[in-house]
Amino acid sequence: MATHQSAKKRIRQTEKRRVHNKYYAKTMRNALKDLRSETKKEAAIEMLPKVSAILDKLAKRNIIHKKKAANLKSKLAKHVNGL
Repeated sequence: MATHQSAKKRIRQTEKRRVHNKYYAKTMRNALKDLRSETKKEAAIEMLPKVSAILDKLAKRNIIHKKKAANLKSKLAKHVNGL
């Protein structure tokens, strides 16, 4: 267990950040799942910019890597165009 004050603070910060990142990552996964399960092209086209914005925000805040966000956006665009 941590004995220094700074180490205790670091543990508190890390736990808080972990829970925060977990929430946003789960929100992202749900948005991706909803878009992938959409069968109507019009609805999927409407959802795509919102999901792309979520991915961009997560990449900007280093919750996911920027290249992972780019790859996911590319795959989603390909999926929507194929509907």
